Amino acid sequence: MGSESSPNLPILNFSDPELKPGTDSWSVTSRKVTQALEQYGCFVIEYDKFPLQLHNKVFSLMEELFHLPTETKMKNRYEKPLNGYVGQIPKIPLHESLGIDNATSLEGTQFFTKLMWPQGNDIFCEYICKYAKVAAELDRMVTRMIFESYGVEKYHDAYIDTITCLLRLLKNRAPRPDETNLGFITHTDKSFTTILHQNQINALEVETRDGNRINVDYSSPSSFVVIAGDALMAWSNDRILSPRHQVVMSGNIDRYSLGLFAFNNGTLEVPEELVDDQHPLKYKPFDHLGLLRFYRTDEGYTSKCPIKAYCGV
Repeated sequence: MGSESSPNLPILNFSDPELKPGTDSWSVTSRKVTQALEQYGCFVIEYDKFPLQLHNKVFSLMEELFHLPTETKMKNRYEKPLNGYVGQIPKIPLHESLGIDNATSLEGTQFFTKLMWPQGNDIFCEYICKYAKVAAELDRMVTRMIFESYGVEKYHDAYIDTITCLLRLLKNRAPRPDETNLGFITHTDKSFTTILHQNQINALEVETRDGNRINVDYSSPSSFVVIAGDALMAWSNDRILSPRHQVVMSGNIDRYSLGLFAFNNGTLEVPEELVDDQHPLKYKPFDHLGLLRFYRTDEGYTSKCPIKAYCGV
């Protein structure tokens, strides 16, 4: 795990063909997943079943997307807060991103593609949807491991049935000499879980519980990062950390990345099994999308811990 002065995130191998529910490999990995999320709130997955050709194709398509005129990209809007286009922000000039709601469904990806390319772009639609499905499959494995390792797997299927995946396509351009190198502000994710993937440019920094920063290296095309969001921290009754993280650019190559965010469409609550004398109840049941709306208010945006301000006991 590295020395104290320069800790590294745990790297877990998800490539083993034996990694299936009920196997020893699965239960050992499940424990490691939960330990990593309790200690760091995130970890790196190595997943060599992810085709290199899909990785390469997705990033070339993202370059094509970000070359579109700004007014086209700004058509990316949804009713749900924090889902559409973000960019042209003076404080973070290097950042630009778009969102595809319900990206694991062909309809969700088609809706977005039609907006960007009214004349159609079947290749973009096909490959981005394929990518979203791979990331969602990893997300489901991780989520199932979390529920099982806490002994609350009986709630798992109901949870999975009520989630929608938002895929964010992100670009951080290389800073010019006179510019800030901040690619994105320090924040926590509002999702239940987040799966990140990038081209080979490292820029993600994660804060540890004791305030150190880890520069996350996931530069291999088969690497993904899993980050616990505020909703998972609340659901776990504060066992799992939702880590603060930011993007800091260096060098002169643009960084492209993808974030798949799992959001619950209903109410989340702490399982009664996760409440005991050591862990008294910390959160009331909460509407997950309501957390996003709250975060858009002054109180939500300025509070030190938005989820505690929103539904803390």
